[in-house]
Amino acid sequence: MLEETNTSETASETKSQNQKKSIDPKRQKLIEDKLKLAKKYNLKKEDLVGLLRNVYLSRKVDDFEIAMKMQSKAFFQISGAGHEGILSATAKVMKPAHDWFIGYYRDRALCLGLGVTPYEMLCQANGNTGDTSGYGRQMPAHWGNVKLNIFNKSSCTGTQFLHACGLAEAGIFYKQLKDQGVDIGDAKYFDDEIVYVSTGDGTTSQGEFWESITTACVNSLPVLYMVEDNGYAISVPVSVQTPAGSISECLKNFPNLKIFTVNGSCPIESYAVMTEATEYIRKNRKPVLVHASVTRPYSHSMSDDHSFYRTKEELDQEKIEDVFNSYPKLLVDAGIMSEDEKTALLTEVTEEVREAMNQAIKTEWPAAETSLDHLYSEDIDMTGSDFATDPNFTGKADVALASAINTVLKSEFAKNPMLRMFGEDVADFTDKAKLCNPDLKGKGGVFKVTHGVQRVSKEGQVFNSPLAEANIIGRAIGMAARGIKPVVEIQFFDYIWTAYMQLKNEMATLRYRSGGDYKCPMVVRVPIGGYLRGGAMYHSQTSESLFTHIPGIRVAFPSNAADAAGLLRTAIRGDDPVMFLEHKHLYYQGYNRSADPGEEYMIPFGKARKVQEGTDATIVAWGALVQKSIEAAKKLAEEGHSIEILDLRTVAPFDMEAIKESLQKTNRILICHEETKASGFAGEIAARINEECFEALDAPILRIAAKDCHIPYCPSNEEYILPQTEDIVAELRKLLNY
Repeated sequence: MLEETNTSETASETKSQNQKKSIDPKRQKLIEDKLKLAKKYNLKKEDLVGLLRNVYLSRKVDDFEIAMKMQSKAFFQISGAGHEGILSATAKVMKPAHDWFIGYYRDRALCLGLGVTPYEMLCQANGNTGDTSGYGRQMPAHWGNVKLNIFNKSSCTGTQFLHACGLAEAGIFYKQLKDQGVDIGDAKYFDDEIVYVSTGDGTTSQGEFWESITTACVNSLPVLYMVEDNGYAISVPVSVQTPAGSISECLKNFPNLKIFTVNGSCPIESYAVMTEATEYIRKNRKPVLVHASVTRPYSHSMSDDHSFYRTKEELDQEKIEDVFNSYPKLLVDAGIMSEDEKTALLTEVTEEVREAMNQAIKTEWPAAETSLDHLYSEDIDMTGSDFATDPNFTGKADVALASAINTVLKSEFAKNPMLRMFGEDVADFTDKAKLCNPDLKGKGGVFKVTHGVQRVSKEGQVFNSPLAEANIIGRAIGMAARGIKPVVEIQFFDYIWTAYMQLKNEMATLRYRSGGDYKCPMVVRVPIGGYLRGGAMYHSQTSESLFTHIPGIRVAFPSNAADAAGLLRTAIRGDDPVMFLEHKHLYYQGYNRSADPGEEYMIPFGKARKVQEGTDATIVAWGALVQKSIEAAKKLAEEGHSIEILDLRTVAPFDMEAIKESLQKTNRILICHEETKASGFAGEIAARINEECFEALDAPILRIAAKDCHIPYCPSNEEYILPQTEDIVAELRKLLNY
């Protein structure tokens, strides 16, 4: 049996209940003020003792988790010690399964107060099946509980703020739809709900904190920002990171933001402030920042030793201020509890957590094979036959790729009020009153792909975002988690990188890291690619392989109008996050147009299109290289060669079976893509062919790609860098002559 490592200190030695204490007048005045505050907010003895119980419970879970770590029954530990006062009060004031919560790693006391059990937390420390946050998939202190509306938190510091905006916007949007008479099904929202999101003082340095605050203020979102300021980001003091050493000072003139400051080591003061803060949000539906000063009596984590950079005097003072010591001393000095009652409570809590730990370490780990579960939807298979519908072509074969996408967006948004589109310039108008002005055409995206979608949608479905890519993706993640289907746009692939953290570590992992309790179905439309003459290195990038290797993301890259329509409709009606890459050069070409394939046309992901039959060699391509492959094959046909061309259409997943089938016939293969050759996706396909089809090869696998260089502005130099038809012809001849 494991024993706790008691690293907490009690306020004073146990004394007789009848022993009188001598309290100096200054402290007596402080005690009287605290009791008056407790009375004002109707805190009775059971409430005050209940707050202490939660403080004790949180600290003891920390202590037993530390013991588990020291005896290799846990494999990481980071504590919430010193933060329990404000968090216990917050849990008492706010409403689980009504409000929403995104707690950062110090928020143990909050989650315990909301209803997560010590057993569940210690199961997470052990990585076993009793963990209701991630079922053994995430480190300890990564909170999540779908029944309590605790949103699953990743390790990333700062990404949570934009999720909070999205969660809040989802509730507002549901109310708007219901007010319009729209059936929102089993979606749940409450008129007075609050989204709580917390952070330490260090993470307020992250740009997404400021993006989120700005979005919440501009849009009057009911988000409560809790800043738990313990003075240090690991070893870096707050004065180094924040002007004036105070985030509340920095934000005091932010319009539309109500700020409260509080001694977070006092549960009574914290309860009073949290009552005022939550009542303000429930009534005014505007954001609030609570800046709570707390302590950090333990090191940042067990991989840190704060005695290396904090003085003994500083740490001794923290022991006095630490809520674990100062609050029970206050209750005893005030006559609310006796020393014996306090000791009995701590003993009771300690034994409760000890029992939870002993139960947790006996709980089974998940079976190894289950670690592959929940990467993608188990309910809707985007690669399956349900998405293989026949086209119903109407009209002339003159619909451009951009127009085909636009038609699908209009059709799907007109049918489904649960879709939302936002991004830079995607709406026709920011000012909704202008929608009725017949003299104004509206913007509808820099490439006009979203033009008119706002006009056929419900109010609030289509809107413009700030010029901030992470803002778009982060908010979409929060909405998707509450059942809305975001179809968002990143204006240029070249600027997607500020959103890469949200895409890779949040969007792609939410279903997996929560064990399927949360999901993130959304579509990210992105104009991509070169061949524009003058695009240069910041408007011509193509790097799909940076997304194809991320588990949990689907990646589509259509080459023609019909495929774009079918794949986009699948992406919208699917249940997984999709990167939908739209080649800018292909938007309005003549050679890739088609007739309108109809409002139900869909294409399963992972199913290649055979562009043309052939017997001598196979070309595998996607995006802009499909047409160049067609042109190259025509030149080889003049020389008597028969070339088969496969358009993959989606690269995650890609159709390996179609490649195998073609290779059995041609025995030679050339893979063509636009991104650079080094580490490009052709390398992955070539590796799979080598592993699975080696016996079918009569020649080496060859690749066509851009040169390993940035794309220059000069048109002739751009043509030199990017693969051209002549390059494909040359490689085909090499392949055929081998």
